[in-house]
Amino acid sequence: MINIPKGTKDVLPSDIYKWHYFENCARKIADDYNLKEIRTPVFEHTELFLRGVGDTTDVVNKEMYTFEDKGGRSITLKPEGTAGVARSFIENGLHNGVLPCKTYYFSPVFRYERPQAGRLREHHQFGVEIYGGKGADTDAEVILIAYDMLTKLGLSVELNINSMGCATCKAAYNKALKEFLMGNLDGMCETCKVRYEKNPLRILDCKEEGCKKITSGAPAITDYLCDECKEHFEQLKGYLTANNLPFKVNPRIVRGLDYYTRTVFEFVTTALGSQGTVCGGGRYDKLIETLGGTPTCGAGFGMGIERVLMLMEAVGAKIPEENPVKVYIASMGDEEFVQSFKFATELRRNGVKTEIDHMKRGIKAQFKYADKIKAEYVAVIGGDELTKKEVNVKRMSDGKTECVKFEDFIEYFTSKE
Repeated sequence: MINIPKGTKDVLPSDIYKWHYFENCARKIADDYNLKEIRTPVFEHTELFLRGVGDTTDVVNKEMYTFEDKGGRSITLKPEGTAGVARSFIENGLHNGVLPCKTYYFSPVFRYERPQAGRLREHHQFGVEIYGGKGADTDAEVILIAYDMLTKLGLSVELNINSMGCATCKAAYNKALKEFLMGNLDGMCETCKVRYEKNPLRILDCKEEGCKKITSGAPAITDYLCDECKEHFEQLKGYLTANNLPFKVNPRIVRGLDYYTRTVFEFVTTALGSQGTVCGGGRYDKLIETLGGTPTCGAGFGMGIERVLMLMEAVGAKIPEENPVKVYIASMGDEEFVQSFKFATELRRNGVKTEIDHMKRGIKAQFKYADKIKAEYVAVIGGDELTKKEVNVKRMSDGKTECVKFEDFIEYFTSKE
């Protein structure tokens, strides 16, 4: 017996309707906001994530699935979606097209970390990336897309926002943060001791309890914003308020990736007890330039599909099941089965969801199976029906039966659609 690898999960046929519902909702909202789907490879050159995500982040240092291919190249399974879309934006010259370039994606992502509820080593993301809009209105639109998606799925969430500022703001804040942390280095984890020298901002994202306790009294980055970044943040608040979207300013949000500038945000919920992040994102104005492209501002978010579905189940959000079988054609005998197969093919080609007996069941067992798959009608073809060239049709909801001639059979069901 070969078991599934740790941290991965099968999506069974009985549950796939939940995924389809999520994806259909996401596609509809993306279309309403005029986003186009983009698909990028599952693996990329490792350098993309070292430069794009940041070599001091936990994602790069601890969580990436990296290997050497047969050509000696370092390859990494994508740990997040943004860097791949940014690479595609540059490589395919999308900056030369119509801006803003508004995209969305569904993608598996891979993190070598301790598996937990709603967070697997292979999980799936719905993401949005918008390039070219430098105003706070773009940030607000990205946030509203995420909010509309989550509320459409029946989740009650709280929006937390923060500003990471620009390079100038970060430099001033990093200096103040290092001064604050200087006397507490001995109490920090080994990773944060390295971060202190390379990227002290990352210390605020540490999950170690000792480090969290030390940073609880740290100065807020919002106190070190330059005038332009402060104005951008105020404009964002204004757009959110104008759209009746409540928010909380949380200066502890820094996100776990180095490419963020100015706006960062998270949608959180307490549906599973303690507060947890459902979706996060922000602005990344230097990412394209960092990866070698023409300077282009960007903003977006990533939303874990497994986590959202788990939360929907926890709060009892309704997910409609997909359309059941319209007609099950039961047959008794080889010739009758050939006729049922022929009818089934014609119905399917006319857009009618149809099933037949592939298991050589008796007629009672076929009716039980039809009931199990929630077939709306059962059409029976036996010896008498074959001779008379008619089908006995039973509506399963009330047991009403009707004889339908062979030549009228297809129209009988297509007219009901």
